[in-house]
Amino acid sequence: MKTVFFDLDGTLSDPKIGITKSIQYALERLDVPVPATDDLLWCIGPPLRASFVELVDEARADQGVALYRERFGDVGLYENDLYDGIPDTLQAFSDAGTRLFVATSKPHVYARRIVEHFGIAGHFERVFGSELDGTRADKSELLEYALQETGLQAEACAMIGDREHDMIGAVNNGLFGIGALYGYGTQEELEAAGARRLADAPSSIAAKLKG
Repeated sequence: MKTVFFDLDGTLSDPKIGITKSIQYALERLDVPVPATDDLLWCIGPPLRASFVELVDEARADQGVALYRERFGDVGLYENDLYDGIPDTLQAFSDAGTRLFVATSKPHVYARRIVEHFGIAGHFERVFGSELDGTRADKSELLEYALQETGLQAEACAMIGDREHDMIGAVNNGLFGIGALYGYGTQEELEAAGARRLADAPSSIAAKLKG
C-alpha cells in the first residue's frame, strides 16, 4: 500500500478522558442523568451527534453537541494520549515513503490541533475531518471526499481504524481496511464490518499491509 489513512480517536490516540468528561459536562448542563465514564466508551468513534441522539433525544442532540464543545474545545481535546508505538510507526512509514493522511469523524479544526499538539502533524499530508455542522461525519462520505480531493486510487490505499464505521467506510470506497484492536472496537465488530486484517498494536500495522 502506497497510502495509509489513519483514524484519530482510538487509533492514533486514546481520547477517553477528554471525550467522556466533555459528554458528562454536557449531560449535566442538560440536567439529565450522567453515566459513569466506562458506560460512555461506546461514544468514542461514532459521529458525536449520533451519540447525543442516543444519550438524550433528537430534539436536544444539537444542544448537547454545543455544550460538549464548550468544554472539549478548550480542555477536552488535550485530555488525550498517543498510543505507545504510534510515533515510531509513523516515522517508519514516512521513512519508507508511504503517504499518510488522517481521516476522522471529528471536526478537522479539532483534529488538526490534536496532531499538532502531539508533534505528529509533519507525518501527514492532510487531516480530513468533518465540518462543525456535521458534514462528512459519516466515514464513507469522508473517505469518498478524501479520494476525490487527493486523486488517489482506492486500491492503493489502506484505512486503519478501531470501530466499525472505519471499516464500513473502507469497504464502501474500496480501501483495504485494517482494524486496530488496541482501540475501542472489538474483534467481532471489526470483522463483521469488513476488516481485512487486525492489528493488536501500532507496531504491527506495517506487517498487516504486506503480503
